[in-house]
Amino acid sequence: MDFYKKNEIIIYRSCSIVSFGLDFIPHHFRFCAFALASPQPQKGRTSPQCTKPKMVRYSNPALGRFSIHQQSTLHNFFFMKKTRRSFIKHAGTAAGAGLFWLYGCGGGNHAPQKETGTKPAPAAQKELFFNISLAQWSLHRALFDKKMDNLDFAATARNKYGIGAVEYVSQFFADKAEEKAYLAEMNKRAADNGVKNVLIMIDREGHLAESDDKERNQAVENHYKWIDAAHALGCHSIRVNAFSSNPDMKEAAKAAVEGLGKLAEHGQQAGINVIVENHGGYSSNGKWLSGVMKAINLPNIGTLPDFGNFCIRRDTGKEWEGKCVEEYDRYLGVKELMPFAKGVSAKSYDFDEKGNETKIDFYKMLKVVKDAGYSGHIGIEYEGSRLSEDEGIKKTKALLEKVGREI
Repeated sequence: MDFYKKNEIIIYRSCSIVSFGLDFIPHHFRFCAFALASPQPQKGRTSPQCTKPKMVRYSNPALGRFSIHQQSTLHNFFFMKKTRRSFIKHAGTAAGAGLFWLYGCGGGNHAPQKETGTKPAPAAQKELFFNISLAQWSLHRALFDKKMDNLDFAATARNKYGIGAVEYVSQFFADKAEEKAYLAEMNKRAADNGVKNVLIMIDREGHLAESDDKERNQAVENHYKWIDAAHALGCHSIRVNAFSSNPDMKEAAKAAVEGLGKLAEHGQQAGINVIVENHGGYSSNGKWLSGVMKAINLPNIGTLPDFGNFCIRRDTGKEWEGKCVEEYDRYLGVKELMPFAKGVSAKSYDFDEKGNETKIDFYKMLKVVKDAGYSGHIGIEYEGSRLSEDEGIKKTKALLEKVGREI
């Protein structure tokens, strides 16, 4: 192409800004440029080296003709090897001739008058292999202290934390499970904020793995209303507990198959999954719980692996009170439960100065989850005491996003 007729110049992508005549041409990398009449820089030249550059073409109607002397000055500035003294000399000559000015990155604020080339798009951020939800237990202190109402949970998740899916806890609307108007209001609040209702975590409704038939069956029936509530809210699951007071592990497993199986059969009628969390006692033994899942073998029975609840036995003999004296390997446990997972709970307690959880290796844990082929929701469940609930939720979300994009 004829440079003199078209008044065009070819700019090679670099990290500076060059201006010809009256127009600035910003770029993000140090550049080299040449008039089309000049020879293209070859690989191996010492100053500058433009090897396989991406070419962008600009037109400048104000450029006018370059004289032979000006072409030479332009060429010498960009392509000839220079000492500091000769660089200053050529730069001064070029500037005096009105040919160009050089600025460091970000030093100019004028756009090119016309750009006929294309700029590379910024690198796309890697997508997470899962979706993030917020477990209501993360805000249990605020809810118990009446600083927050259950009906405000969905809006809080969306507007304060940028999270579009929620996991409810039955304790915070225990007396509302059968109130259609209240459930309709929960649905409205969620829909108004573009929030998806994922599941309800059910507590204090009895032990589903008790060997006593009457006690176990009562626990099963206590959960029926929550299956209906989950259906009304558009949730896919209820999370239940497989507690048992039977000291015989095998007998407790048989009872769990009976209780959970019966509840899951009822759930099938409403299209609701029954999922069991490792939540203390035998349920925190990954081998035991996965064996129960295999024995039931229903499509709507599953697990909710939690990163942190792997204490099998406490010195008080209770599920939650007292010091843990026997703990299951958390990474092995999650791996054993993932084949049946219909949800995952990202438990967190505290964070170091780099933002990593202090007790749980999220890189190792999320790799286990990813390797299992899971792509559903992972619920943030902050349970620490040093940080506020607000800060704990934000740090857990940031860690999930960071690790999720890196593994």
